[in-house]
Order: sequence, then C-alpha cells, then structure tokens
Amino acid sequence: MTRGLQAGRRAPLSGETRSAVVFLHGYGANGADLLGLADPLAEHLPDTLFVAPDAPESIPGMPFGLQWFPIPWIDGSSEEEAERGLLAAARDLDAFLDALMVEEDLMPEQVMLFGFSQGTMMALHVAPRREDPLAGVVAFSGRLLRPELLADEAVSRPPVLLVHGDADDVVPVQSLPQAAEALQRAGWKDVYAHVMKGTGHGIAPDGLSVALAFMRDRLGA
Repeated sequence: MTRGLQAGRRAPLSGETRSAVVFLHGYGANGADLLGLADPLAEHLPDTLFVAPDAPESIPGMPFGLQWFPIPWIDGSSEEEAERGLLAAARDLDAFLDALMVEEDLMPEQVMLFGFSQGTMMALHVAPRREDPLAGVVAFSGRLLRPELLADEAVSRPPVLLVHGDADDVVPVQSLPQAAEALQRAGWKDVYAHVMKGTGHGIAPDGLSVALAFMRDRLGA
C-alpha cells in the first residue's frame, strides 16, 4: 500500500513543462523547506517544473516536522522500524514519481531527484531500483544506505552528483567518498563529487552552482 504524498510545486517560467526536478527534504523539515530553491534555479531551467513532496510520516514530539522514515540514533526506534519505514517511503516515492510522469507527460530521463540529508538517502535508495533511469540524482549532505545491497539491487544507474560540506556536524563529510566508492563498485560510470569548503549541514552557493550545471547538462536545458 502506498500513501499519497502531498506536494508543493512551482510551474515552469516558460509555461511549458519539458522536465521536472523533485526536491526531497531532510528530517524534521517539509517540502516547502527546499521549494524556495526553485527561485534561483528557475531562470536557468525555464522549462522545468519544480515539485517538493512532504515526507509521509510525522515525528513524535515535533508537531511540524516530517520524516521519510525513523532514525534510530535520533528517536530511539529499532533498526527494524527504520527498515520498514524506508521501504514504505520508497514505495510512496515511486508511486509519486510514476503519477507525476503520467500527469506531466514526462519520460524518466526528464525527471531529476534533488535530495538533502534524509532526502538524499531516499533519492540514492529509490533511483537505482527504478527500472528506467532517471535524468540524475543531486545528493546534498546525505549518505548511501545499505551500500552492500546496491550491486545486487540496482537495476538502473543514473548519473549522481554528491555534494557535502566539510564542516557538517550532522552527517559526516566522509559519507561522500563512502557513497562514491560504493556506487562505483556497483557499476556506476557517472559519479561526480563536490565538497563545499567551510560549510556545515546545508547548501552553500558554490554547491548549488555545481548542482545547477549538473541539472542543466542532464535535462538538456
């Protein structure tokens, strides 16, 4: 069973949808948290629809915060609960992407995932397990979950851009080379990386510029 994800959206500046960027927010945030990035990006991607779904689960004790799945070291949940949550959220996101492509008449290669933190974990889990490769994954400040399963479970290998701040005290910057190595071991040819100097757990202008160049290239803007 899937849960329908609610999403904010910004229509293409040109009025014509030729591609879509799907923002996946971090733990404790919501879709609106990343949708503001559409403003600086839209002028460079005028035919792109920007959508930002809310994660499906509320967080106990955090009335306005949402999560894609529980995180044991933050909320005391079990590894089994986290695993169940991840797989359920992956089904939700897959259904959301399928519906988006039908509604907007888009092919998988016209859809880009843009994750931050827990949203990056979702993007790096879901994209490789989709039959048809997406345009790519922009992965900010997250990590690759279950890297040991990737080679066996990946059915498509879309280009991946990993971006991380070297002063991140939430998700260590070492997560970037670990993800890059696991992706390459699992057969990825197109893995790119950028480290934001002096940046904590966030998105700095230099990282966003690199992400924009990657998206323009992959979406044919």
